[in-house]
Amino acid sequence: MAGDGEDRDWQRLDKWLWCARVAKSRAACARIVEAGTVRVNRQPTDKPHYRLRPGDVLTFALGSPERGVVRIWKVLALGDRRGPASEARTLFEDLSAAPEA
Repeated sequence: MAGDGEDRDWQRLDKWLWCARVAKSRAACARIVEAGTVRVNRQPTDKPHYRLRPGDVLTFALGSPERGVVRIWKVLALGDRRGPASEARTLFEDLSAAPEA
């Protein structure tokens, strides 16, 4: 298959977001990226085809400006498939969570 090489050391940003269950469809994930609300390693990107690799840090906003949240995730692994939420959580480390005192 032609796309087999894609998932070895990098993965499209929109596909990874879909595997991480950020949105219900890959097209919705692509729209999130195209809206310019995603940064990879502090650099803004509006390209759903951005090559995401383990170790990259994503910063993105979800929700409305009034009730939205900013997430900072470190990519730990690339997604093989869109599995259950418990599997999706193994793809990233949430750096935006405030540590408990």
